[in-house]
Amino acid sequence: MCLAIPMRVKKIKENFAEVESGRLIRTINIQMLPHIKINDFVLVHAGFAIEVLDPKKAKETLRIINEIH
Repeated sequence: MCLAIPMRVKKIKENFAEVESGRLIRTINIQMLPHIKINDFVLVHAGFAIEVLDPKKAKETLRIINEIH
Protein backbone atom coordinates (compact mmCIF):
# COMPACT_ATOMS: atom_id res chain seq x y z
CA MET A 1 0.00 0.00 0.00
CA CYS A 2 1.25 3.48 -0.86
CA LEU A 3 0.49 6.66 1.00
CA ALA A 4 0.66 10.25 -0.21
CA ILE A 5 1.67 12.81 2.43
CA PRO A 6 0.90 16.54 2.60
CA MET A 7 4.16 18.49 2.79
CA ARG A 8 5.02 22.21 2.82
CA VAL A 9 7.34 23.64 0.17
CA LYS A 10 10.44 25.24 1.72
CA LYS A 11 12.71 25.85 -1.30
CA ILE A 12 12.41 25.54 -5.07
CA LYS A 13 15.24 25.00 -7.52
CA GLU A 14 14.37 24.27 -11.14
CA ASN A 15 12.32 21.02 -11.25
CA PHE A 16 12.86 20.15 -7.59
CA ALA A 17 11.66 21.40 -4.24
CA GLU A 18 12.69 20.84 -0.66
CA VAL A 19 9.58 19.99 1.33
CA GLU A 20 8.89 19.31 5.00
CA SER A 21 6.37 17.56 7.16
CA GLY A 22 7.20 17.73 10.85
CA ARG A 23 10.88 16.83 11.17
CA LEU A 24 10.91 15.03 7.81
CA ILE A 25 12.61 16.99 4.99
CA ARG A 26 12.84 15.63 1.44
CA THR A 27 13.73 16.76 -2.05
CA ILE A 28 10.97 16.01 -4.53
CA ASN A 29 10.29 16.41 -8.22
CA ILE A 30 7.79 19.19 -9.06
CA GLN A 31 7.60 18.89 -12.85
CA MET A 32 3.90 17.98 -12.72
CA LEU A 33 3.14 21.18 -10.75
CA PRO A 34 5.33 23.89 -12.30
CA HIS A 35 3.44 26.78 -10.67
CA ILE A 36 3.84 25.89 -7.00
CA LYS A 37 5.28 28.49 -4.63
CA ILE A 38 7.19 28.46 -1.37
CA ASN A 39 4.85 27.68 1.56
CA ASP A 40 2.33 25.87 -0.66
CA PHE A 41 1.20 22.50 0.63
CA VAL A 42 1.55 19.69 -1.89
CA LEU A 43 0.58 16.05 -1.84
CA VAL A 44 3.75 13.97 -2.22
CA HIS A 45 3.73 10.44 -3.56
CA ALA A 46 6.81 8.40 -4.54
CA GLY A 47 9.02 11.51 -4.63
CA PHE A 48 6.69 13.59 -6.80
CA ALA A 49 4.37 16.50 -5.99
CA ILE A 50 1.05 15.36 -7.45
CA GLU A 51 -1.42 17.99 -6.23
CA VAL A 52 -1.51 21.41 -4.58
CA LEU A 53 -3.58 21.27 -1.40
CA ASP A 54 -5.75 23.73 0.46
CA PRO A 55 -3.66 24.72 3.53
CA LYS A 56 -6.50 24.07 6.00
CA LYS A 57 -7.15 20.59 4.62
CA ALA A 58 -3.42 19.79 4.58
CA LYS A 59 -3.00 20.82 8.21
CA GLU A 60 -6.06 18.81 9.25
CA THR A 61 -4.73 15.72 7.46
CA LEU A 62 -1.35 16.13 9.16
CA ARG A 63 -3.07 16.49 12.53
CA ILE A 64 -4.93 13.22 11.98
CA ILE A 65 -1.75 11.43 10.88
CA ASN A 66 0.01 12.67 14.03
CA GLU A 67 -2.84 11.38 16.20
CA ILE A 68 -2.50 7.92 14.68
CA HIS A 69 1.22 7.88 15.35
